[in-house]
Amino acid sequence: MLARFFINRPVLACVLSVVVVLLGGIAAGLLPVAEYPQVTPPMVRVSAVYPGANAQVVADTIAAPIEQQVNGVEKMMYMTSQSNNDGSYTLDVTFEIGTDINMAQVLVQNRVATAEPTLPDVVRAIGVTTKKRSQDILLCISLYSEDTPATGRPYYDALYLSNYTTIQLKDAIARIEGVGDLLVMGQQDYSMRIWLDPDKLSSRNLTVGDVIKVLREQNVQVAAGQIGQPPVPRGQDFQYTLTTLGRLVEAEQFADIILKTDSSGEITYLKDVSRTELGARSEDLMARLDRRPSSGLAVYLLPGANALDTADRIKARMRELETRFPPGLKSAIVYDTTPFVRESVNEVLHTLRDAIILVTVVILLFLQDWKSLLLPVIGVLVSLIGTFAVMIMMGFTLNNLTLFGLVLAIGIVVDDAIVVLENIERWMEKGLPAREATMKAMDEITGPIVAITLVLSSVLLPSAFLSGLVGQFFRQFAVTISVSMLISAINAMTMTPALAVLFFKNRKPGKHGEGKEALPWWSGSLFGGLATVWLLTPILGPWLGLHVGGGHEEAAAGGLKETLHSLGANLVLFLPGAVAGGVLGWFLIRPVNRVLGGFFRGFNWLFERVTQVYGRTVGWCLRLSVIVLLVYVGLIGLTGFGFNRIPTGFIPLQDKGYLVTNIQLPDSASLERTLEVTDAVEKIALETPGVAHTLSLPGMSYVLNANSSNYSNVFIIFEPFHDRHDPSLSGDAIAAQIRARLAREVQEARVL
Repeated sequence: MLARFFINRPVLACVLSVVVVLLGGIAAGLLPVAEYPQVTPPMVRVSAVYPGANAQVVADTIAAPIEQQVNGVEKMMYMTSQSNNDGSYTLDVTFEIGTDINMAQVLVQNRVATAEPTLPDVVRAIGVTTKKRSQDILLCISLYSEDTPATGRPYYDALYLSNYTTIQLKDAIARIEGVGDLLVMGQQDYSMRIWLDPDKLSSRNLTVGDVIKVLREQNVQVAAGQIGQPPVPRGQDFQYTLTTLGRLVEAEQFADIILKTDSSGEITYLKDVSRTELGARSEDLMARLDRRPSSGLAVYLLPGANALDTADRIKARMRELETRFPPGLKSAIVYDTTPFVRESVNEVLHTLRDAIILVTVVILLFLQDWKSLLLPVIGVLVSLIGTFAVMIMMGFTLNNLTLFGLVLAIGIVVDDAIVVLENIERWMEKGLPAREATMKAMDEITGPIVAITLVLSSVLLPSAFLSGLVGQFFRQFAVTISVSMLISAINAMTMTPALAVLFFKNRKPGKHGEGKEALPWWSGSLFGGLATVWLLTPILGPWLGLHVGGGHEEAAAGGLKETLHSLGANLVLFLPGAVAGGVLGWFLIRPVNRVLGGFFRGFNWLFERVTQVYGRTVGWCLRLSVIVLLVYVGLIGLTGFGFNRIPTGFIPLQDKGYLVTNIQLPDSASLERTLEVTDAVEKIALETPGVAHTLSLPGMSYVLNANSSNYSNVFIIFEPFHDRHDPSLSGDAIAAQIRARLAREVQEARVL
């Protein structure tokens, strides 16, 4: 029998449990952390640009050829595209949930390559990109300029900020693990603008096409070769590599380009027919931070990456890059989706901690012996920690659903060990020694433990086979509980009986109350160590490299190395209290146990009275079974009534710490008008209590995934959660205040 085998080999049983705990602990440090499972279908984006083309031309020359080829790619669910008046084109191909995103990217890229020969030359020269990406922005890095004290004007304009972002930040952030894609907000790259005078061109018998042709011929990178390169006559002493002026970089260099030389020798320079200046390649897009010009990067998470760890790596990298910033240039990360994720996951972790403590207290209250307490507590910890190893093998994340599943599993997995323990004590009360009592008990309950586990698993596991979006939610939840139950059942048939023999070998058979001790002397070490960790972390935590804060700033990056470092630092803080608590526990444990013994005797008396009242109530209900049945049927009816009346939804609306506002003016509205409306929305938002920052992107719609002069977006970022305990500062309350003012004061545009 399995239980007898491990009772005779307690060391093997303990080693197996230790291995499970080690594997689970390592996996816990490697598991990605997210708010929910990966329920959004994988998406691949194809993008291209046709400078100067309107939306119809883009649709005809780019969209049509590409979509004809991409349509029907393997495991594709649907695709959506946007052809914009600024010449940009994007195609989002959405695949079935569970599709390998890397293979999906390859399949789409192959289809796009088939369509490329039919695209306009200028589109192919610029390039058609195919990237995998998440659909939501992880965070935004904003660059802004301080004001010059002397003039009160910013040190740097929006063009400089955009160029600095592209050159100094984009590549550095793109190399960070977990970053999928980057979007330069308000991109205005440096470009040479040449303003041609039509009259002067006409007087010199020139056209715009002639100017473009000359620019292409003369603004080139030249490979000039070498002087003295073999083969040469003997006696050549030197060999020089020629360095010539290639692409022009200054406005004066462009102005001196020769456009034409007529028969009389008169030379026409570019400056004779135009005005040349260094400016932005495009001013159709802008970015603003708190109503000030800015630029920056919108960071998209790589599918399957750890959102919290990626955000922390980005923030750490930005702290390094800030040391190289020129005077007056600052950065800020005001739009960040990770504080809500961190807050929600921390809340569930706290619930998990509280559930374990509550279960421990209840077990101690009823069993009233620390040795009896250890068996179910060890079983719970082995089951929960071991579940992490299975989670990482199945590709799960540490999210609200899996953690909630572990919270529910605590009440289930503790039953296995308690059933074993109670049956062992029953046989010991009959006079059997610990070893024989354990074997007898396991002969009786091995079958029921297996049956209970299989029955509960048969209830949960079928939901793991649901398909689609709902299936992704239920799968991780159901599998997490089922795995913890399976580990608990195995643990109850292996380690629990083996430890029971060791723990109860000195207890006298037939003496139920003798030999019990509420708390051991070393419990003082445990409580003292936990107290010093709690008290000293805010003081010594930063010195030891621990994250100290309310969960609203960035935490230390995840991973096994950081997890081990955190455990080591907490152990250092634990030791002083453990030593002091152990000394106190050695001297104070007897009076403490006497006090607890008196409390337990009172509890037992009260529990017996409650049991008697419950028995009489059950007997009364049996005599009035018809009335009880009617009440039961009425409760079922009320349940059905409430089920039909309660509003349905997929995920409850939650305060995530920000709002996304979409602004749309009438078609063909100028960017200047859009900017005025955007400024009004920003002003209203910043004047609302509870709002910390605004980040706006005039010229584009993040919601509609389109660029146009009549579109704009405003991200409204709230104060941190710990500063908004007042109900009037909740997300819904702030949104209601802003909507009311927008309806009254902003009439020119539709603001959602």
